[in-house]
Amino acid sequence: MSGVVSELVHTILGAPPWLVYLLVAAVVFAEDALFVGFVLPGETAAIIGGVTASLGHTSYPVVLCVVVAAAIVGDSVGYEVGRLAGPRVLRLGVFAKRGGKLDEARDFLKRRGGAAVFLARWTAFFRAVMPALAGLSEMRYRVFLPWNAAGGIAWGAVVVTAGYLAGTSYQRVAKWIGTGGAVVVGLVVLVAIGVWVLRRHRRESRQGA
Repeated sequence: MSGVVSELVHTILGAPPWLVYLLVAAVVFAEDALFVGFVLPGETAAIIGGVTASLGHTSYPVVLCVVVAAAIVGDSVGYEVGRLAGPRVLRLGVFAKRGGKLDEARDFLKRRGGAAVFLARWTAFFRAVMPALAGLSEMRYRVFLPWNAAGGIAWGAVVVTAGYLAGTSYQRVAKWIGTGGAVVVGLVVLVAIGVWVLRRHRRESRQGA
């Protein structure tokens, strides 16, 4: 990933900061609202935003806020698309060869409910389709929104910070850990969050039973 990210970052550094924020927000938003995640995952844009902040071209807090807001709003739009036009959306050509994965996503949503919305954010395919599937399944928005917001905040913090750390590693510690260090940090945080969510969900299920 380092070579591709380096080239993109050098190109983006020639753009004004406001345009970087706009491009990052647009890709993260469109990933879930318009299903462009099959072509360009929002994760890539968020990581690049973090790298530009590390290099001093943009502000880390602003990039983080932009990514989190775009993720939450994009998922909410995807939810409405699924609620209003779900069956027609799933007949689009982009899903033609992904029937098996769609079935997995549906089953995951059925088994995990709201927690699936949170956990889906960490997988590119699930992240792109889960909001629409939640809307299609008639999950109430008041259930969807808290899990969507929690996922957007946690995911945004991890990927932007990973990009920030990766950007620093290019300049200082590439010989020791390279960009892989940022990936490891993200994976550790992801596992910890996932374990916490699953344990809480199981505890609530036992209490309900």
